[in-house]
Amino acid sequence: MTTATRDDNRYTYFPLAMGVLTTIFFMWGFLTCLNDILIPHLKAVFELNYAQVMLVQFTFFGAYFLMSLPAGKLVAKLGYKQSIVAGLAISGIAATGFWPAAQLHSYDAFLAALFVLATGITILQVAANPYVALLGPEKTSSSRLTLAQALNSFGTAIAPIFGGLLILSNTVKSSSEIAKLSLNEQVIYRTQEAQSVQGPYIGLAVVLFLLAIFVFLFKLPALTETTEQADHQKHTLREALRHPHVLFGVFAIFFYVGSEVSVGSFMVNYLSMPSIGNFSEQQATHYVSAYWTLAMVGRFIGSALMMKLSPRKLLAAFASMNVLLVAITIMTSGSIAVYSIVAIGLFNSIMFPTIFSLGIERLGPLTGKASSLLIMAIVGGAIMPYLQGVLADLVGVQYAFVLALLGYAYIVFYGLSGSKLRSISTS
Repeated sequence: MTTATRDDNRYTYFPLAMGVLTTIFFMWGFLTCLNDILIPHLKAVFELNYAQVMLVQFTFFGAYFLMSLPAGKLVAKLGYKQSIVAGLAISGIAATGFWPAAQLHSYDAFLAALFVLATGITILQVAANPYVALLGPEKTSSSRLTLAQALNSFGTAIAPIFGGLLILSNTVKSSSEIAKLSLNEQVIYRTQEAQSVQGPYIGLAVVLFLLAIFVFLFKLPALTETTEQADHQKHTLREALRHPHVLFGVFAIFFYVGSEVSVGSFMVNYLSMPSIGNFSEQQATHYVSAYWTLAMVGRFIGSALMMKLSPRKLLAAFASMNVLLVAITIMTSGSIAVYSIVAIGLFNSIMFPTIFSLGIERLGPLTGKASSLLIMAIVGGAIMPYLQGVLADLVGVQYAFVLALLGYAYIVFYGLSGSKLRSISTS
């Protein structure tokens, strides 16, 4: 009787529940991709070098690594619905933190707000993904997650345009123009630039708080199932890493997320270079949007191709294309360089879900531990952009993309060899 009632409740609220959850997926994709616009803005505001400004991504994606396990414990204690409410509320509080950070004109305060924002998004990731999977028949769980992820990609596609219109449009003076101002005028101008993020992020905070209230009040099915095996706790992370396709998969996720985030993070500055696109920062945001839009389109194309082709071979082929495109980005200039870097997004599309699925293949009760390791490997989005920033300060933005090239080259290896299932010693 209890099970039947629970299932009836689940299906009764299914359409509205999916509407709410896909909105949440959209919001965290939007907030994550907005970092690509914050980076050139904060670089100009605080006169940072590339290594310093890449602390934005280091802080943001570092939170995934540090907070994923605590987030899992929170979800286990509060349940899916209340954890989603908590994640939205924490993200909303973090967004309001951009106001005092701008008033204080403090880069450290911006980074602190970003860390809290990423913590909220981590909780949403840990809670919302399994909730969507459980919200309906098991046989259609993949289609529900695909729909939700498509909305996530839509958020990443429009965030650069939003940020360009409301944030970068305020940065109108060149360095030479600023140098002509008096010291006091320069301080006032820099402060005004920093404060240009206040309105957009307060608006986002309001949306996040309203979503949290709506989810709290809305009768979402109170699912209590867990996707983990009953004996999951009997196994260790080390046991999972003994499987080569898991170990290699952890590095593949690290290099994929690191490469994808590095390309997106440097794109505005790269496209603004006179020898490449000579665009204003606001104009460049449209190309960043195209980069993420192509990733969304490629997800659907790749999904169709995998119905007929081996995921391993397709992963290797897509990664090989990105090795070629990054090489073109490094060695050319003008429109060819512009289109080559944007096209990388199309071939990024299938990489994360394909690597993830290959990394947990045929693991049985170790699946949960392997999944945890793969999620923690998202820390590549923190480390690789920072290292590319250090390299950019030494050799320039264009040649620093060699780091992303090496990341995609590793994924070619993973598709062709590293992901193959191998027998392991039981001793």
